[in-house]
Formats: sequence, C-alpha cells, structure tokens
Amino acid sequence: MQATDLQLSDLDLAFINNFQGNFPLQERPFLSIAERLNCTENELLGTVEKLKSERILTRFGPLYDAAKLGGGLTLAAISVPQEKYEIVTEQVNSFSEVAHNYKREHELNMWFVLATETPDEIAQVISSIEKTTGLTVYNFPKQQEFYIGLWLHLSTDGNHSTIPVPHPEEHPFGNELSNKNYRLDSIDRKLISVTQSGFPIELMPYQKIADKVGITQDEVLQRLKRLLSIGIIRRIGAVPNHYKLGLTANGMTVWDVDDDKVSELGDIIGQLDFVSHCYQRPQHLPMWRYNLFAMVHGTNKDEVYDKVKQIEHLLGDNCKAHETLFSSAILKKTGLRLAA
Repeated sequence: MQATDLQLSDLDLAFINNFQGNFPLQERPFLSIAERLNCTENELLGTVEKLKSERILTRFGPLYDAAKLGGGLTLAAISVPQEKYEIVTEQVNSFSEVAHNYKREHELNMWFVLATETPDEIAQVISSIEKTTGLTVYNFPKQQEFYIGLWLHLSTDGNHSTIPVPHPEEHPFGNELSNKNYRLDSIDRKLISVTQSGFPIELMPYQKIADKVGITQDEVLQRLKRLLSIGIIRRIGAVPNHYKLGLTANGMTVWDVDDDKVSELGDIIGQLDFVSHCYQRPQHLPMWRYNLFAMVHGTNKDEVYDKVKQIEHLLGDNCKAHETLFSSAILKKTGLRLAA
C-alpha cells in the first residue's frame, strides 16, 4: 500500500495497532497499556491526546451496535440532479437522524446512514426526506451481516493496510454477564449516553464516567463488561481516521448474485482481509440490481480495483454484474448517536 507523509512515532504505531479494540476494563487502563508498550502512563496519555487533537483518531471508546440497542439503522440513497446537489445536501444533512452522508460516483449519487430510536421511525424519516427534497429515497436495510470491522495495521514506512479484526481477548465475565436475554435498564442507557461519543483521556477514565452517570467506578466497569460480552458493544478502543492515514479511496463494491447463494458468497467475501463491511441488502429493480455489498479501502482507485478483481475471481459465474461506487466527498459524518 502506498506510503503517506504522516510522521508517526513508534509509540503512536504501537498504540494504534494494538488497541483498536481490547482496551482494558480496569481502574487505570492507560497504566496497564503503558506497561505493555514500555512507556510511562503520562507518555501514553500525551500520545493519545495528540492523536485525537490531530484527528489521526476520530474517536476513542466503545463502538455500539445500534440494532442490539433496539434502534433503527439503515443505508439510503438518492439520485440528485447536479444543479440541486448543494441544496439537497443541506436538506438531508439537516435531519438529526442522518449520521453519515457521502457523495458517490453513480446515478445514485448521495448515500447516507439513518439512525433512529426505534426501527419504525426509519420509514417516517425517509418519508420526511422525500417530502423535503421532492426526490425518491431508496432504502437499503441490512438483511444479513457477513462481516463488519475495519482494523488498520500501520507500518513504520507508512505502508498502511487493513487486516481482519483480531479476536477479542477472553474476559472472565461469567454466565450472568453473558446472558443474551439481559434487558437494558435506565442506568445502562445513561452509561451509553455518556460514553457513545468516547471515553475521557485521563488517568482514571472510568471514575470520570461514574461521576457523570451517578454510580460507582466498579459498577461502570461491570456494566461495560456486560455490554461487551453480550455484543451491544462491538469493541472498545481507538478508531483511526483512515482518510488521514492515506486510505482515501473508499469503494463501495456492489454485486448481483442469486439470492439463494448470497449467504454462502457473503461469508466468503466477508473473510477477505481487505473487506471492512459485507452485507446483503435489497434490490430496487430496475434502478438497482445489486444485493451484495462489500466495502473496500485503498490509497487510490487502482488499488481498490485490484481488490475488486479478487472478489470477482472468487464469485466467478455467480456474479451477474457488479459496480464500484467511490466516495468523492464526505457530506456529513457525526457518528451514530443512539437512544439512551
């Protein structure tokens, strides 16, 4: 992968490479990491603060699964006439439910993620966007998830790459904490509200969170462990800014495969180390024939196209058609804000 001019220290690289997940759930987590990385606690705190302030990390903390929290989440798209693009962008971005919005190189040239407090609200928001813009919104809800997870491996020569998300370290949470039928209570929801934008970067972050929620530090740790063990938290750690790190070619690859084979094929494509998201989503004939989506990142379009060829080879005759939709502008990226 093409090198970037960004200068990162050995400590920068070690922290990002190792802690995009598996951030310790203990009283002084940065001390535990510092011991592993052979630095002082204060050196590590300064490093993380610098990475955040320079936007090398977009955020730092837990990644929540919106669907498991009971919220609605979908991908939607509009075909916007070029002369109306600026005003439609303003109209769509004015909706608080729009978390991410990208301009993509396709007839459907605006793609955005909607996050709502309940699944039923998705249809209401789509209807409101259609009334506001006067344009048809195509809804692409997730039908099957084959893989989600972007983990960057950064090298000293600037040749950064994507790799599969490492398996989480084992935590002795016990049967009670792993109960998949656990129902969130009001304290859980307040904890989610306080932490979904990230953790404070200080010696005892969980104590700071506890003070905001109004519970003890031990209870914060216990509840975060539970949310992680039952999958409401996907992982806890640093979220690198892949654009800042040189992965500026963002290709949403879409494939037309038989519905009766999409599960088998999606599992295969989702295992590729360069695929960060892989889903089955609905077709909208005749406008949209594709039902398998796989997100691929690279430093340039040629690099992405090389990866697309690998997917095409794996799918073989099962692929009836495919396209790659590159993002040409980030129109909005606020991060998901989930109901709490």
